[in-house]
Amino acid sequence: MGIVTSQSFKNTISTYIGFGIGALNTLFLYTYFISDVYYGLVAFMLSTANIIMPLMAFGAHNTIIKFYSAFKTKNSLNSFLTLMLLLPLALIIPIGLIGCFTYEAIGELLSQKNPIVKDYVWYIFVSAIAMAYFEVFFAWSKTQLQTVFGNFMKEVFHRVGVMLLLFAVYFKWLDVEQFIVGIVGVYILRMLIMKLYAFTVRFPVIKFYRIEGLRAILKYSALIIVAGSIATIILDIDSFMLGMYIPIQEVAYYGVGIYIATVIVVPSRSMQQILQPLTAQYLNDKNKVALKDLYIRSSQTLFIIGGFIFLIIIININTLYLLIPEEFSGGLVVVFMVGIAKLYDCLMGCNNVVLFNSDYYRVVLLFGVILTVLTVFLNILFIPMFGINGAAFATFLAVSVYNSIKIYFVKIKFDMMPFNKDTAKVLLLIMLSVLFFYFWEFPFHPIINIGLKTLLASVFYVLTILKLDVSEDISLVIKKYLKIK
Repeated sequence: MGIVTSQSFKNTISTYIGFGIGALNTLFLYTYFISDVYYGLVAFMLSTANIIMPLMAFGAHNTIIKFYSAFKTKNSLNSFLTLMLLLPLALIIPIGLIGCFTYEAIGELLSQKNPIVKDYVWYIFVSAIAMAYFEVFFAWSKTQLQTVFGNFMKEVFHRVGVMLLLFAVYFKWLDVEQFIVGIVGVYILRMLIMKLYAFTVRFPVIKFYRIEGLRAILKYSALIIVAGSIATIILDIDSFMLGMYIPIQEVAYYGVGIYIATVIVVPSRSMQQILQPLTAQYLNDKNKVALKDLYIRSSQTLFIIGGFIFLIIIININTLYLLIPEEFSGGLVVVFMVGIAKLYDCLMGCNNVVLFNSDYYRVVLLFGVILTVLTVFLNILFIPMFGINGAAFATFLAVSVYNSIKIYFVKIKFDMMPFNKDTAKVLLLIMLSVLFFYFWEFPFHPIINIGLKTLLASVFYVLTILKLDVSEDISLVIKKYLKIK
């Protein structure tokens, strides 16, 4: 776990910096500098781009990681990497041509409830391409076990760019139309910088030799389109469908709640960057002992850290909403429901990585397709009834079902579970801590109140985790920084 811990720590720092900047953007700059209608438009546009991104990538970003270590000669490896660079174009070009001829129809479909969307359909397409090739180049660097710079670009760069654009709007250097064009430009620039870095880590050698197992590679890539689409649909279909059913400004209100809850999975996102190539290597080498150890320890670490973040968010959520415009403060239920779903994601450890890099990915994709249909149905059912709270409930149910299926499947096929008796101790600690600290209120300024509750809860949680000794990795980190022997 040495390289995992080292790069995960660096990735977590950059990810939290990115989320801190994102929180400033989401909670304050967006809410005060542009109207909630345009805020909702940006949220809808980027969510839709995320949904179609796996299609644009043609699964290449996952395929590179899965098959890279399987090639043992330079010519075969270079030919494989050449294919990965060109593969996304196989869908980008025809989809772009179809879009040229059907633009009006697509625009009318997406703008039925909110006409403002129609003029920005091409922005969605271009953003999706930039996101797709960014992931391809990031995966390229992951194969060399270099994730820190890519994670910085993924989590920090575009948020800094958006922040600068928002200030440009505030000082009237840009109007809102130019701001939205600037957002697309930031994603394109991020992709180009990632390309330059990836090629310095390993410069491409264009080869077109025959690739062994080409059929299996292409089949995997095609199926990963479905897998990636499933993952992004579960994450972003709620924002997309809200824009189809309710006024677009409410997508902005929902987006604030989602962003707050998403902070819980920051450590998971950071650790996954280095877990991917290691898990693929263990699977290719058939090292079941190392794989099982990685599965359990990643789950323990992420659940403890994710549980701490969940605790801090929930006990401070009412006070936090006092700091932003009142119309954005109706997302308490959204934060709670989506927060629980994100905590379940943390409990999964490297489950997703194991499944998508194993020979069982086809079966998991079948589960995912069924779940996608269920997710869409739940959103159709609950959004008209409960608005943004209905979307949050649909997300909670969908994630819970999907994660439970995947845990059970890994248990059946690999005979390993991500949790043990220590997991129950951590769960009980999280529940008791929330109940104990949630109702505490101090008669001070909201920022001071948040600081006091966070400090008290942090001391209690960290010392209890250390006393319970539920994770060797976490205990070592705590003792190191508290200088305890």
